[in-house]
Amino acid sequence: MARRESGKQGLSAVVGEVLFKAACPDCRARFELAAGALRLAIGGSRRSTFYSFTCPECGVAVRKPAGERIVELLTGGGVRTLRSV
Repeated sequence: MARRESGKQGLSAVVGEVLFKAACPDCRARFELAAGALRLAIGGSRRSTFYSFTCPECGVAVRKPAGERIVELLTGGGVRTLRSV
């Protein structure tokens, strides 16, 4: 994420959108995705907490587990989140 200093008491503004690095387990392509290309599902357990996206190279639907740190990064970056009970 690029930041630009405003010059007023150390305030900064975000310039551009947040991009997340990802990789496809099928075709092994590596790429960056905007927050809108990812979905985060937060469940009641580790097994039911994951993020998903469609590989821009091969089109396969990818689903990967999301631990606490990944959840924090994705939610902080504006990824849409579905919470289940």
